[in-house]
Amino acid sequence: MSPFVADPVYLNGRFVPLAEATISPLDRGFLFGDGVYEVIPVYSRRPFRLGEHLHRLQSSLDGIRLANPLPREEWETVVQRLALDAPFEDQGIYLQVSRGADVKRDHIFPQGIPPTVFAFSSPLVTPAAAIRETGVCAITAEDNRWLRCDLKTVSLLANVLLRQAADDQGCAEALLIRDGFLQEGAASSIFVVRNGILLAPPKSHLMLPGITYDVVLELADRHGQPYEIREIPLAELQAADEIWMTSSTKEVLPITRLDGRPVGTGAPGPVGRQMWQWYQHFKTTVMRNG
Repeated sequence: MSPFVADPVYLNGRFVPLAEATISPLDRGFLFGDGVYEVIPVYSRRPFRLGEHLHRLQSSLDGIRLANPLPREEWETVVQRLALDAPFEDQGIYLQVSRGADVKRDHIFPQGIPPTVFAFSSPLVTPAAAIRETGVCAITAEDNRWLRCDLKTVSLLANVLLRQAADDQGCAEALLIRDGFLQEGAASSIFVVRNGILLAPPKSHLMLPGITYDVVLELADRHGQPYEIREIPLAELQAADEIWMTSSTKEVLPITRLDGRPVGTGAPGPVGRQMWQWYQHFKTTVMRNG
């Protein structure tokens, strides 16, 4: 068994060993990137915000005009089965739906073929305490992706290249700038703190509606942390006191260097530290109460 993917995996209605999970090379997910996906964090075998993740999956399917192959209750059963069978307590459960395998390669949607449904569990590895204490570095990059970034599709080549550009410079993320304004990271949502105020880019077709993004704003509202949802110009990003990246796997991770320059003091800031603590408490409470 792979140490990175647990057996069994789910494929088209069956739980099978990973080595037996085979997909046609004519699958449109392989040929065109014609499909969508979700990643659901699982803590102590309990899926976190499962309903919100399944709602986003439905929105992505609607956006590419692909009927949802499973009712919500069946998706929940698949996720719960994978979470219980995996050898690790904390997991990331990956769901993917493609338009299926045709008998030819043609851009036009095929008719009458079933979609391909695939899901698996892997260990959920969140940032180590030492990394949170120092923060990570990031770069800014021109956002050259398509105009439907609100859909969580498997067509991720632009994101891959942008994230690789950051990794080539020893950094954890690329912060994407379009028309002079911050959108998000290549694989994360981005928050900024200036003068004690938390700033978040507004949701639009140019950014993915992050589940952790929503949690952060809910926690800010609950605990009285001032925040604004508005456009963030590049100059304001560069002058930030704090910058964080957030996602299901990164949770709340400070960015302490941007384009080779320190962010604020060059160390994780107090608002980010507090948000991380609020997030951990919220996560623990939700998991304890089911």
